Amino acid sequence: MGAGETIIEGVVPAGGLRLDRALADVSGLSRERIKALLDEGRVALGGKPAAQASLKAAAGTPFTIRVPEAAPATAAAQDIPLVVVYEDAHLIVVDKPAGLVVHPAAGNPDGTLVNALLHHCRGQLSGIGGVARPGIVHRIDKDTSGLLVVAKTDAAHEGLARQFADHSIHRAYQAVTSGVPVPAAGTVRGAIGRSERDRKKMALVADGRNGPTRGKHAVTHYRTLEVLQGAALIECRLETGRTHQVRVHLASIGHALLGDPVYGRTPSSLKPLLARLGFCRQALHAAELGFIHPASGELVHFASKTPVDLRTLVVELGGRDG
Repeated sequence: MGAGETIIEGVVPAGGLRLDRALADVSGLSRERIKALLDEGRVALGGKPAAQASLKAAAGTPFTIRVPEAAPATAAAQDIPLVVVYEDAHLIVVDKPAGLVVHPAAGNPDGTLVNALLHHCRGQLSGIGGVARPGIVHRIDKDTSGLLVVAKTDAAHEGLARQFADHSIHRAYQAVTSGVPVPAAGTVRGAIGRSERDRKKMALVADGRNGPTRGKHAVTHYRTLEVLQGAALIECRLETGRTHQVRVHLASIGHALLGDPVYGRTPSSLKPLLARLGFCRQALHAAELGFIHPASGELVHFASKTPVDLRTLVVELGGRDG
């Protein structure tokens, strides 16, 4: 056994399955990880090297998988406070504050949620694709607050990613819009893609399902929770999860988020209030998150209280406190 290797041994549980699927079912590794290990010659079947992911192995055939120690992540671990809503050996759910970037990128090489998770989860990350890193399966904007789920293991990452891809994840956002939507509840449909006028923005574009790919199909369901002074507190439930989806869709019906510097303009009548409160972000909070736990198969649901700055804004606009 090589230094730092983990050996996984067992028998193929059922016949007729592709080898990558059969081994993924019993090893806790994803099919993509199994394929990579097959390519690297780290899988033996019946005592002989196996390299073909599509091979159909007989039930009861013994197997051995040699998993190398996960390579260190390129991002640095940083001791940044986190609000942990739930955590187990497979995943972690955090309540992200507004102002925290999720992933390192140009302009934000550190000080991100990923840096914080590398510190918080040190020694607990089994290796996403062979690298000891948190599995980011979805993101929320820097200036949006609220719930995110992050995978700790390769298998959890694959299971969560599959649910996001088939739109079975439950997500609900709280938003404060400029003006009051009419009707009070409805559905916004419109494909979202990169704006041709401003490549830093997203926009409603032609739906890629109906011809040459332009944008991704997107659906947002909304309902008004409270009518405020020149504004409204609404709930948005996402049927899909596209970049800036809530912001783009609400702006498209003439009710951009208050404080959104990209997709909306703050009404002159509300500018003094936002300035007095020091409210300088889009009024958007990821309040609910539900999914099937990728390891236990149980339906889990989490909720986040409205943050103080957003709650204060609602109260100042004549809404209820809490």
